[in-house]
Amino acid sequence: MLLALNKPWGVLCQFTDRGGRRTLAGFVRQTGVYPAGRLDFDSGGRDVAPGACVEAPAPRRRAPAQGGAGGRRAPGTDPWRRVYPAGRLDYDSEGLLLLTDDGALARRIADPRFHLPKTYVVQVEREPDAAALEALRRGVMLSDGLTRPAEAHRVEPPAWLWPRDPPVRYRKTVPDAWLELTIREGRNRQVRRMTAAAGHPTLRLIRVAIGPWALGDLAPGATRVLDAGLLPALAAARRAPRPPRRSSR
Repeated sequence: MLLALNKPWGVLCQFTDRGGRRTLAGFVRQTGVYPAGRLDFDSGGRDVAPGACVEAPAPRRRAPAQGGAGGRRAPGTDPWRRVYPAGRLDYDSEGLLLLTDDGALARRIADPRFHLPKTYVVQVEREPDAAALEALRRGVMLSDGLTRPAEAHRVEPPAWLWPRDPPVRYRKTVPDAWLELTIREGRNRQVRRMTAAAGHPTLRLIRVAIGPWALGDLAPGATRVLDAGLLPALAAARRAPRPPRRSSR
């Protein structure tokens, strides 16, 4: 099962929160869900900074449901049980989030070593010039190293974009602009840090695509099962050999 969610602003990529913040449980209303990806508490149960998350391992892949031919689920079985995020999307970001009930599948989608492209539309402070765009394309130096080359270009304000609640802070004396940015990494808050390093802090961030899967016209908070025509690409990714780990020496 592969499920798409248009995650609204101010929603955690987990199903429970001791602080009472909004979670995925308000949008994927099934029981027995097990999140993986971003959490607001570390593995020892200690709080981390609000809006920040840490990685958690995906649960083991479960056996097929019993009782049906070929392992099919019995009639009436909820097809969205035990889904969890394949990757992460920050509390203050919006857009496409993929969820699955297959741990191996989630790792194939989320592991940056597979270089699956992720595309964002980003509202930034001020109007980037050619030098700023070229810096984003070449790679910018962050606290955890140089980013890989990215695709970056100016776009018009998206006509399809929904209003955000709360709205982005408006400053009459500071113009803004929109970019489309595609990266193939998975660092913490990477797009925001990249635009800030290029001199253009992010005001709003919406993910519109992950590999072959696009947000399309999915409304905020809505979910859909992905089209069967996209699943062969996913199956090919599952069959691909796992890339070797880099030596730490």
